[in-house]
Amino acid sequence: MGGMGKFLILFGVILVVAGFLISVMPNIPWIGRLPGDIIIKRENFQFHFPIVTCIIISLVLTFLLNLFRR
Repeated sequence: MGGMGKFLILFGVILVVAGFLISVMPNIPWIGRLPGDIIIKRENFQFHFPIVTCIIISLVLTFLLNLFRR
């Protein structure tokens, strides 16, 4: 039963961090606007695909998770 408790604590920490990031993200101007992010604007249509931002976030999360697993 100890494994389930650790999982719930980790899940709670992840939710708190995600909530904090969601509340802080509008104040970070470069999120979603890095070179390589695809933004298409037309008269009645906007398409945002932040590919470079996703890659950087993925690399940071991979590094942090590998750091905590050891």
